[in-house]
Amino acid sequence: MRLFDTHAHYDSGAFNADRLEVLASMPEQGVELILNPGCDLDSSRTAVELAERFPYVYAAVGVHPSDCGPWEDSWPEELRALAAHPKVRAIGEIGLDYYWKDNPAHDFQQKVFHAQLALAEELKLPVIVHDREAHHDCLEIVRAHPNVTGVYHCYSGSLEDAKTLVKLGWMLSFTGVVTYKNARRSLEVIDWLPLDRVMIETDSPYLTPEPFRGQRNDSRKVYRVAETIAQVKGITLEEAARITLENGMKFFGIEERPL
Repeated sequence: MRLFDTHAHYDSGAFNADRLEVLASMPEQGVELILNPGCDLDSSRTAVELAERFPYVYAAVGVHPSDCGPWEDSWPEELRALAAHPKVRAIGEIGLDYYWKDNPAHDFQQKVFHAQLALAEELKLPVIVHDREAHHDCLEIVRAHPNVTGVYHCYSGSLEDAKTLVKLGWMLSFTGVVTYKNARRSLEVIDWLPLDRVMIETDSPYLTPEPFRGQRNDSRKVYRVAETIAQVKGITLEEAARITLENGMKFFGIEERPL
């Protein structure tokens, strides 16, 4: 069984003590591919550096809504330069986050989101979208960029919105949250979702699945997400791993398996 963790933040300070060791251990743990998205310019640079170091690690570059406060009009040029690297396969993590009250103002987040979607369209790259407590505005902005497609990471929206996104050509990705007791809505979405639109992720070091909650998350635990999808869909774990691996490779334009 080989797995693709399509969203993990190994640039995070939570991995400062053992980042390289953890990443080096992944192949023997059944993790074949990892995509590390940036959240600001510095973490985007680190994501590219990690992708250069490990053949099975790829990168995305972008500015997260919680980190967009310092945004300047010159930043798309810096992101464009980073995106020229052959192992950068998406613009992300970008989007809207209305949950944290000290985040930048909603209209400013929207401006930055629009700018990065426009960049993705120019570069013909998919996007990785963060949507927290901003479902209506996020979907409206996505609709305003019909030539851009991507993935809603850690999908937390409704079944109705999921159907709209699939109709628009988007993917949905799920984290260890689907293993939690209050995951009823996510499981409802997974039950309906066509298998060719599903990806799995850890969002490491966050959102650790059961029964490991309280520990730092890493890609070795992504199998728990695949297990849940397999249970809901009535398929084997091996099938869920294969399908989500192939979906992720197709989405990120990865043609060769490095392992």
